[in-house]
Amino acid sequence: MLCGWLLAPNRPDSEKLSPYECGFEAFEDARMKFDVRYYLVAILFILFDLEIAFLFPWAIVIDEIGMFGFMAMLIFLSILVVGFIYEWMKGALEWD
Repeated sequence: MLCGWLLAPNRPDSEKLSPYECGFEAFEDARMKFDVRYYLVAILFILFDLEIAFLFPWAIVIDEIGMFGFMAMLIFLSILVVGFIYEWMKGALEWD
């Protein structure tokens, strides 16, 4: 306790006590509404990121799982591509 007080003195100033948000001063209420597209893009990123993460274990054991595993991954990837094309055509990835 004493060592922390001596080595790291507490000298607050206006910059240390100000709220930090994205590198600039807050200009609106923290409870402001966000556009739904922000959440949609975030969810799509997480969805595709997690689905792509399935490729790494598959690539490691490709020799052991044989043709059945290869075909299963092709079906998985085709569903993933169809979903991506659908989102692209619907404009879910557009940002105005």
